[in-house]
Amino acid sequence: MTTSTIQNRITDLFSTKSDRLLNVYFTAGFPQLNDTRTVLRGLQQAGVDLVEIGMPYSDPVADGEVIQQSNGVSLEHGMTLRILFEQLAGCRDEINVPILLMGYINPVLQFGVEAFCRKCQEVGVDGVILPDLPFDLYEAEYRDTFERYGILNIFLITPQTSDERIRLIDEASEGFIYMVSSASITGSVSGVSDVMKAYFERIAGMNLRNPRLIGFGINNQETFDAASEHANGAIIGSAFVKHLQKNGPGAEGIDAFVKAVRP
Repeated sequence: MTTSTIQNRITDLFSTKSDRLLNVYFTAGFPQLNDTRTVLRGLQQAGVDLVEIGMPYSDPVADGEVIQQSNGVSLEHGMTLRILFEQLAGCRDEINVPILLMGYINPVLQFGVEAFCRKCQEVGVDGVILPDLPFDLYEAEYRDTFERYGILNIFLITPQTSDERIRLIDEASEGFIYMVSSASITGSVSGVSDVMKAYFERIAGMNLRNPRLIGFGINNQETFDAASEHANGAIIGSAFVKHLQKNGPGAEGIDAFVKAVRP
């Protein structure tokens, strides 16, 4: 297994900043089909460090009710991967923040893995998070294609992931490692339990070579601060999707949401 040395906006970010990074997730085409760029612009103006754009899928099994509902709404509006790439075309004229696409492997396979990677490179996507793409399958079948187009594949680890597996993932990773705070679905965790703290400390003690961001259950300043004590920062998803659902994609509202999490 070879360790790649892809340099892009994600690796550049972590080479200049290593603590209290905030990565915010939203579903493409939500609340309205053409809101993707508006939300992206609002998050950049609010000062977030990375943005994860969810690729809607009809069966998002790892996601909680909030993100599932946003997927459904987006798909009803007619969102597809093709439309998402059209919405992102030219975004690098105004957007500098690193962009990740997050979702399930099925739509990517339907689109064609190489065509997907080529489009990511074309529009300026820096990495992807595909939770249901098995590590071994990625290594055997897809790594070469992703690397050829300079796209980072971000792996997830959970409290159940063995130390041996974590070392393997760390060795194969570039960018950062996505630490799932618990084995539950997104948006269903509240607060930081002693069990989670023990997990955070176990991983911190492994001295991994990649930075780590903690996701699942991060929804306010308290949980963001707690995650940032044990990792390089955190990922917020459901809480921000809920904000968009309630308040829409206005820049002032997005700014207020981000400032409330990381004043």
